[in-house]
Amino acid sequence: MRSSFESLLKNKNMAHLDRNLRSGPAMPKRRVAFVLLDNFSMMAFTGAVDALVTANLMSPTPLYEVLVVGGADAVVVSDLGIAISAGCRLVDLDEKRLDMLVMCGGFRVRLQADPLIRSKLRSAEAAGAMLGGLWNGAYFLAEAGLLDGYECAFHPDGRAMMAELFPKVKLSSHSHVLDRERISCAGANSSLGMMLEVVRRSCGEQLVCAIEEVLSCDKMQEVMDVSVVAVDYDPTLPQALKVALELMHNNIDEPLVVDEIATCVGISRRQLERLFCRHVNATPSRYYLELRLTRARQLLQQTNKSLADIAVASGFVSISHFRRCFREFFDIAPGRFRTTSQARR
Repeated sequence: MRSSFESLLKNKNMAHLDRNLRSGPAMPKRRVAFVLLDNFSMMAFTGAVDALVTANLMSPTPLYEVLVVGGADAVVVSDLGIAISAGCRLVDLDEKRLDMLVMCGGFRVRLQADPLIRSKLRSAEAAGAMLGGLWNGAYFLAEAGLLDGYECAFHPDGRAMMAELFPKVKLSSHSHVLDRERISCAGANSSLGMMLEVVRRSCGEQLVCAIEEVLSCDKMQEVMDVSVVAVDYDPTLPQALKVALELMHNNIDEPLVVDEIATCVGISRRQLERLFCRHVNATPSRYYLELRLTRARQLLQQTNKSLADIAVASGFVSISHFRRCFREFFDIAPGRFRTTSQARR
């Protein structure tokens, strides 16, 4: 019988599992167009796109098709002076086939009416597309009359202007806002969070947790070599569980027995099992095994160590046991996994 990851570590390993093993119904691919305005915020743009691209990596089938759209030219210069080649010009965009159209603003983007932008936004909205703005990109939605009655996040420097020009728009002090079929973020740092909320709304919490495990692991002051974002971010986590997790992380090559961990923590084995099941979604022994297999997967991808050395470094007593466990969880032999991973680089 095939095993699979049960604990929170499944989020860390989801991109590396056989696509046929990943749970969740197949979803139609959504077409998302980002219109790059001259001097657009590169950080805001890449944050939003990163969420969608990573979602594709975590899904059995790609969920989003990202289109990069330029203005009059096919090359647009960002606020960093970096030129981006667009897939098409705005005038050639078939907005009626889009699921989402996002205007990419920035600190130096000129906020002025543009008949072509207005026409494309209204046409996309009439076809049922979600409309969005990064930084001050929501200005163009408001100018087209498409934000009246909607809540909107906007860069603080432009809120007075927005309130004066568009009194029917509900300006928010939040960093990002999703209001029905309108999305907006106030600056460069909030675009990722905004787009993760879009993914959460469409695809669910589990996929977003997997994306965050990849993109958010460095938000902690100390980055663990095998992180679990959902646990690392939880300030209410019981101290006994924190100590137990740390013991496991520090003793992968020579695993401790569960009774020994419980003794070190100062609670009974039964209490430890309850804490793990409540906060980690697995028993201590199951989580420990998944942690060791995660370490093995990392070593297979990032080192040239032999399978025997990796088995030892991951706490397996024999290479045959290591091979069997790895294949059960990843549905591929470790040697084949290494070959496939290297071919993708």
